[in-house]
Amino acid sequence: MSEIFTKSMARNIYLGGSVFFVLVFLGLTFDTTQRLPKTDNRANLTEQVALGKMVWERNNCIGCHTLLGEGAYFAPELGNVYQRFGQSKEAIKGFIKSRPVDGIPGRRSMPQFNLTEEELDAIAEFLKYSSEINTNNWPPNING
Repeated sequence: MSEIFTKSMARNIYLGGSVFFVLVFLGLTFDTTQRLPKTDNRANLTEQVALGKMVWERNNCIGCHTLLGEGAYFAPELGNVYQRFGQSKEAIKGFIKSRPVDGIPGRRSMPQFNLTEEELDAIAEFLKYSSEINTNNWPPNING
């Protein structure tokens, strides 16, 4: 091998590496587009789930909770709350309704949002929908 690193050698390494990584990128993109239809969860997306997402956003739930690993870490992960509450939407609604108006003194606690029955149904349906997303076993334990 030559002891001198020439411009043409550098150009060939750059172009060869660029072509290689563009081909890797295209291959991974193709693989992803082949796998996505198998994991599509949009069939379960209903008007009630969409309303639940709006309630979630309007009350800034992600300001305290995480959902599928995204959000704040002040309160528990809610991606698997449906399983934690025994796969019961009524249990989720009951928990939200049971929050004290002034919170629990000396302790962090979820505020009382005074949601309507329709909003409670919607948020419970949204959390059920979120729990059915294939997350490859995230969170790693049932407690989030």
